[in-house]
Amino acid sequence: MTETSADLVILGGGSGGYAAAFRAAELGLSVILVEKDKLGGTCLHRGCIPTKALLHAAEVADSARDGESLGVKTVFEGIDMAGVNKYKDGIVSRLYKGLQGLAKAHKVTMVEGAGTLSGPNTVDVNGTSYTGKHVLLATGSYSKSLPNLDLSGRIIASEQALALDYVPEKVVVLGGGVIGVEFASVWASFGAEVTIVEALPRLVPNEDEFASKQLERAFRRRKIAFKTGMKFTGATQDESGVSVSLESGETLEADLLLVAVGRGPNTAGHGFEEAGVSMDRGFVTTDDRLRTNLPGVYAVGDIVPGLQLAHRGFAQGIFVAEDIAGLNPTPIDEDGIPRVTYSHPEVASVGLTEDQAKEKYGSEVTTFTYDLGGNGKSQILKTSGAIKLVKAPDGPVVGLHLVGDRVGELIGEAQLIYNWEAFPEDVAPLIHAHPTQTEALGEAHLALAGKPLHVHG
Repeated sequence: MTETSADLVILGGGSGGYAAAFRAAELGLSVILVEKDKLGGTCLHRGCIPTKALLHAAEVADSARDGESLGVKTVFEGIDMAGVNKYKDGIVSRLYKGLQGLAKAHKVTMVEGAGTLSGPNTVDVNGTSYTGKHVLLATGSYSKSLPNLDLSGRIIASEQALALDYVPEKVVVLGGGVIGVEFASVWASFGAEVTIVEALPRLVPNEDEFASKQLERAFRRRKIAFKTGMKFTGATQDESGVSVSLESGETLEADLLLVAVGRGPNTAGHGFEEAGVSMDRGFVTTDDRLRTNLPGVYAVGDIVPGLQLAHRGFAQGIFVAEDIAGLNPTPIDEDGIPRVTYSHPEVASVGLTEDQAKEKYGSEVTTFTYDLGGNGKSQILKTSGAIKLVKAPDGPVVGLHLVGDRVGELIGEAQLIYNWEAFPEDVAPLIHAHPTQTEALGEAHLALAGKPLHVHG
């Protein structure tokens, strides 16, 4: 018989919810986890994992096209979407089975169904009430659209894009943020003609301007069109395609319109407001310890204002479990959360942009940019790009911004540099293996420490 009371009841089994469940169980707490769909949430089933599988398939497609430039006789014959989807779905399936096994191993009580917060310590699911000494809200997010723009037919969101069984010939991507840029990159590699429409002045507008310029330069070389500072005014569709209207009066014709204008908090219909949870524009407001205004009720992940990243929710889930268990963990520094856009080339960053640093520290902020043209492994990979460091006056490195193929793998060291408040002089003596792209981080810090080596000027 399923238990109906526990030390911790969790509403939502995505990255934040299951991380909290597993960590709480490790600490000896009893846990009930409510999930209406599948353990792993959007990230595993409709987000991070399947999109990155597509991006890897896209990388292989590009490698097949470019093999001759390396002396390898490869031929690109096209994309078999059935095969791509089988590969993608296989990865998701294996990871899902692994998560299910972990839930069982941790003795987490799983409850299937849509939960409603009916009181400060009670979640109702399919007519049964589950009570907890503590309750964690972790209901995730959904794909947003624009007013009067219905997601149907040829107008799709990322979830539908992941399920396509064909490669469109022409696509318009509405939104130049992470999701839009990643899908544009995939489709371009698969052979589609892609145009991105972004209302703000540059692609990946939340990144340092340096990163936007680097990415835009690379996209021009890849013949990915983009219209920045351009507002969308409407779209119509029929059996043959979709027509996208812009404020400039221009009309773009395509097979599909991908709406990638961000994700909204999935809080409606879960009884949060009715139970008295403090909300702001649909988000759940918390303090720095992720506590809501209701005693014993916490919230994590995409429903909490801030970066909507799976690894943020994951870290927050662990934090809440340890806080409930009395371990008094240190609050998470939001600026210390790494960010990666897995396009070709990748964009990775942690800490403050140059503008944010100047706002915080004044105009005496120091920056240094190291071009990947001086990095041997980057040349082997045939990637261009750069690394930009932002340093506080007489202080540590407070921002690291990277653009280039595979630089997402460098963000681990970058986030250690930021979170340990390292000075350039602290990083410069560290030995980086040769030839690796991590050397570029070392070279940048050597230069900022006044010891430039592979740097011109």
